[in-house]
Amino acid sequence: MKKGIVLAVCLLTLAFGGGLRADDISELKQQVDLLQQKIEQLEAKQNQQGELMESQIAKAVDEKQISALPDSLKWAENIKWSGDFRYRHESINDDTATAKRNRNRIRARLKMEAKINDEWDGVFRLASGSSDSPTSTNQTLGDGASDSFSSKEIWLDWAYADYHPAWKPGLNILLGKMATPFYTVGKNQLIYDGDLSPEGGAAIYKWDVDNETSAQLTGGAFWIRERGTDVDTSLFGVQGLLKRELSDDRHVLGGVSYYDFSNIKGEALAGIGANGNTMTSGVYSNDYNLVEGFGEYGFNVGEVPAAVFGSYVKNIAAETNGDTAWLIGAKYNKAKKPGSWELSYNYRDVEADAVVGGLCDSDFIGGGTDGKGHVVGLKYQLAKNLQLGLNYFMNEQNSSTTKDDFDLFQADLVFKF
Repeated sequence: MKKGIVLAVCLLTLAFGGGLRADDISELKQQVDLLQQKIEQLEAKQNQQGELMESQIAKAVDEKQISALPDSLKWAENIKWSGDFRYRHESINDDTATAKRNRNRIRARLKMEAKINDEWDGVFRLASGSSDSPTSTNQTLGDGASDSFSSKEIWLDWAYADYHPAWKPGLNILLGKMATPFYTVGKNQLIYDGDLSPEGGAAIYKWDVDNETSAQLTGGAFWIRERGTDVDTSLFGVQGLLKRELSDDRHVLGGVSYYDFSNIKGEALAGIGANGNTMTSGVYSNDYNLVEGFGEYGFNVGEVPAAVFGSYVKNIAAETNGDTAWLIGAKYNKAKKPGSWELSYNYRDVEADAVVGGLCDSDFIGGGTDGKGHVVGLKYQLAKNLQLGLNYFMNEQNSSTTKDDFDLFQADLVFKF
């Protein structure tokens, strides 16, 4: 900057030196010196502001205190981002198919949680998948239904408000499109697939009965199919559970659920289909009012956590045979720190009209009901936020009729951020 000013003075002197008096030159130098001082002051002020900003950001990072950020950036303390990416290879041997199938699939999800105020939060999640599949966020690479190397679709997977009033600690009221709010022992998918995102409202209330016992009550009302000229198809559910801590490393949990699928008999549901359920002329032959009982026992084997669990479901509204489903399972260890691992197992028997086939596990027997079999899983924590998963399904499809074998092997790499 100084060199530029001096150069400008020299050029002016050379250009007009013949016509300038000594007083004129002296006055010009004074004006240049004054301009230079103002520029230096401005540069010093800008440097101070930059150093202050860097110092505040570094302090916020070191002390994890977002409040140390300047006012222009304080909106960031109300936003939390997270997500995951999964790469999966599948090998499917299905007796009802003409050939063994191998495919590679991806799943991508991005979640934003926004604090609106002390009592309201907003949660949004984008996910890969298909608009007509309520039970999967997978995208098959090289999908034959798409153009080669086609772009993959992203959908609004979650969008809901979470009200947690200060006057009632333990209460959460959810409104919108959300994860299934009902508790499942061992994260089983006997009734609902883990990717299912029902739409409507739910309330979850948790409280302590005493020092060793806690309770949870959950209720929900969801819209499966809205109709302008007929009654909507809806899902109403209520669930209660108790958890008792027997010691520092042992607990027992039990509960009951009731799910009423309103106005499903005699209707067809786009995007769901029969998936094993009894149909007549393309519509459901039964109502589905499900009663579930479930339990879990957690304990340690030495220093290693373990659990056994089970669930039993009966459709009390079924007018056909095949109205029950049950599952037993176990988990050993937990994959969390790098180098740690987790082993899981479950066996289930799902009769044709025990649950709604289009909403339950989309991997077991290829999705749906009227099947039984084993599922073995292994997880290994490769590194921080990087996990390897292996699952093997040894199942029997169409158990009530042809008893077809279905074997599925999955190998997953899951990246979290």
